[in-house]
Amino acid sequence: MATVFIDGESGTTGLRLKARLATRSDLTLLSIPAECRRDPAARREAMAKADLTVLCLPDAAAREAVVLAEGTGTRVLDASSAHRVAEGWVYGMPELNALQATKIQNANRVSVPGCHATGMIMLTAPLRQQGLMPADTTLTVTSFTGYTGGGKAMIATYEAADRTSHDDLTLPRPYALGQLHKHLPEVVRYSAISHAPVFMPIVCDTPCGMLVSIGLDIGVLGLKKDDVVAALNHAYAPYETVSVSADDEPLPPMNAYAGRDDIRLMVYGNDERLTLMALYDNLGKGASGTALQCINVMLGLEPTTGLVLGH
Repeated sequence: MATVFIDGESGTTGLRLKARLATRSDLTLLSIPAECRRDPAARREAMAKADLTVLCLPDAAAREAVVLAEGTGTRVLDASSAHRVAEGWVYGMPELNALQATKIQNANRVSVPGCHATGMIMLTAPLRQQGLMPADTTLTVTSFTGYTGGGKAMIATYEAADRTSHDDLTLPRPYALGQLHKHLPEVVRYSAISHAPVFMPIVCDTPCGMLVSIGLDIGVLGLKKDDVVAALNHAYAPYETVSVSADDEPLPPMNAYAGRDDIRLMVYGNDERLTLMALYDNLGKGASGTALQCINVMLGLEPTTGLVLGH
């Protein structure tokens, strides 16, 4: 039976992943005392005992942990953004293409996708792979997210006991307006586009949820709406974690998939202009759900074991 060690189990993603793995009977979860979580020797000892080490750490700490893991024999799954486009690392999106799950299963180093990036890539990669969208297409993306994606500090701000019912946090708040969001490099790489989208992430006053929206001028591309729907259906038909629909009415709220690990891709519009949308949980398919899926794949287990799917 495989052994898994979570380095950083006290963080937002680490806590959720630990709770989900603790009930599993097909693997063993290894933990170290709270007072040893910053002790390199104790962490390295745990890594050496683990078949798979999952890093739920900030980027800088994740890079240090990878160095710490060298020579221990453990495989590494990194939930931070530190290694998503790094050489020698496999991108942990099993649905990216027909070969990706096998690459993940055979890899020693796998990086979990970013929450915003997940929706952007899953909406656009099939269009590039099937030759429907040129690499130099300029994309404009809006992404609504629950505040848990901002980590402990943002969670504490939004859940403070002294908040009033109509304070500034009640309204959606754009952020990362400098167009340097850390998820953009992986979007360029794995959507196979030549330049980063114009991106506006917006945090909302709800714990979990994500709704990514991309406007696409398909008239310029010589496409019809049905072409795009067919491309998405073709790409994701084999996967239980993805559903595709068109013209859903009414539009589900951005937190409709909170608590779930699947993603819903939606197409709205006409034969001139489309709005492509991805609906999922920023901490589910956008974080711990995909991490759990990658753990299953890396250990040769059923990929959807332990996932919460909406079937």
